Amino acid sequence: MCGIVGIRRFDGQPVAVDTLRRMAAALPHRGPDGEGFWVSGPVGFGHRRLSIIDVEGSPQPMATPDDRLHITFNGEIFNYQRLRSTIAYPYRTKGDTEVLLALFASEGVAGVRRLNGQFAYGVHDRAGDELWLVRDRLGVLPLFYYCDDRMLAFASEIKALLPALPVAPTVDEASLDDYLTRRSVAAPYTLFSDVRKLRPGHWLRASADGVVEDGEYWSVDTRRRRSVSAAEAVNLVGAGVRTAVKRAMVADVPVGALLSGGVDSSLIVALMTSLRDGAGVETFSAGFGDPRFDELPFARQVSQAFNTRHHEVVVEPGEFADLWPRLTWHRDAPISEPADVAVFRLAALARQSVKVLLSGEGSDELFGGYPKYRLARVTGALDVVPAAARARLLGAVARSLPARATRPAIALRAMAAPNEAERLASWFAPFTAGERRRFLGRAPLRPPAAEVDGRDAIQRMATYDCDGWLADNLLERGDRMSMAASVELRPPLLDHELVELAFCLPSRFKVHRGETKWVLKEVARRHLPSAIVERRKVGFRVPLDVWFRGHLRDLSRDLLGDPNSFVGAVFDRASVRALLDDHERGRRDESIRIWTLLSLEVWHQAFFKEPLRPPRDR
Repeated sequence: MCGIVGIRRFDGQPVAVDTLRRMAAALPHRGPDGEGFWVSGPVGFGHRRLSIIDVEGSPQPMATPDDRLHITFNGEIFNYQRLRSTIAYPYRTKGDTEVLLALFASEGVAGVRRLNGQFAYGVHDRAGDELWLVRDRLGVLPLFYYCDDRMLAFASEIKALLPALPVAPTVDEASLDDYLTRRSVAAPYTLFSDVRKLRPGHWLRASADGVVEDGEYWSVDTRRRRSVSAAEAVNLVGAGVRTAVKRAMVADVPVGALLSGGVDSSLIVALMTSLRDGAGVETFSAGFGDPRFDELPFARQVSQAFNTRHHEVVVEPGEFADLWPRLTWHRDAPISEPADVAVFRLAALARQSVKVLLSGEGSDELFGGYPKYRLARVTGALDVVPAAARARLLGAVARSLPARATRPAIALRAMAAPNEAERLASWFAPFTAGERRRFLGRAPLRPPAAEVDGRDAIQRMATYDCDGWLADNLLERGDRMSMAASVELRPPLLDHELVELAFCLPSRFKVHRGETKWVLKEVARRHLPSAIVERRKVGFRVPLDVWFRGHLRDLSRDLLGDPNSFVGAVFDRASVRALLDDHERGRRDESIRIWTLLSLEVWHQAFFKEPLRPPRDR
């Protein structure tokens, strides 16, 4: 992967190459292997390169021989070799960038539908004097932009946009409610005023006179059905996963894998080993020094079964405090998941031996892997009870539960939600709608989310998770934390053909007799020890409940209790103090809510209170 930047001016003024250089200078981690710039009057591109395919060639920005098209491209096109054989073009390199350029020259932006991969790119077409921005189907790779009546600027990360902006951005207060719901902000918005995120599966076109429009080129068909037997479903998913892993291994540099010891990452390692005819795979695992969440023994078991070259890190609470500001700078946003720190540490370790890592992201969303999927149908049936009565009754039960009963409390909170849209958000939401209103002291500034489309309750839950939770949280964190160490992260289970297959399968093959992710587990049984397939799902969990009563207690008190804190200024201070008190005294486990507020405070300090500098200067 790489870092891309660009400017398209509408006022006729030339783009200053110095501005492009300052934009690209914010992205050395995304492209330590080289940089390049191109300017032509009111249009200019910049590029920072991480060499993965055609390592010695394919410099960017790249142009067609007739100088009509120029491209700056971040990502990998996994089917570039097959595309190359079908497109007549005077190729000068061996890489996928030129294939993408050739495809655009041949078919325009419509050619994106032929791509298999993860990508974000900008193309300028002299023929119509148009700028095109394109983002991959699932949102694996980021693309941000700013637009006013004088110019449009774009970049892989928000920090790289800042040198091009006419004024420094402020906090987008309309996005705070969304952040308290998701621990991230859904596209097209961000926490920065006037900075937008191109939605997955979309393109944006900007003409010379400032007309800007966007369009959707792909979305999963949530209504399509495929009538298959259980055995056929397992065979189809097995073949799809194998093909996806094979595609994701396309590279001219070493490729390794994250290994948690769970079904998803273990299956990927098993298939990588098979595709390499038994040759060892470099695998990387993290632990947190807490036996409740320690998956390292399971990762070692898988490593031994497939003879991988295994590496481990153990993340301590002190590292969280030390790395938090640095990784917030890389994220451009609050660190949404506590495990983000571990992802970075794994990527930094992996960088010593590989440039690419495969991860298991997406499996739980596609195949119903989270425990909540067992309750999808049940929770919908509760709508026959009036919302107010349901909220009072279930809310009282949830408050009576002991602090350790985190999962039952979350389930009750979701069941108490007034409608399906709020219920779908509640499963992962740190704060309910009522709590958000109390903390912010007002109603949301944007309209509530629309009802989610899907043929049944499990399908709708999967659609919501893929559209918001996956793209704007998990994938965004995966990209930033791995690229902070200059490592490319690839989630093969989000191959768009596998996604389309997953969404057309009957939901009974995802949750089968109470077992989540049934169809994928049946595939895994063909490759993995039964102990790995059948073990209880733990997830990549961090022992925050203990840490916020111990090592991180003073940090949370100091930051959130500071009279000058951002959180104290925009949220109800009494409610914040009550959270800290309840958690510290063991009344409730408020760790994820404390994390959410702390991460917001650290982000605000990094981008609005301190001079913005790369981590190496801190």
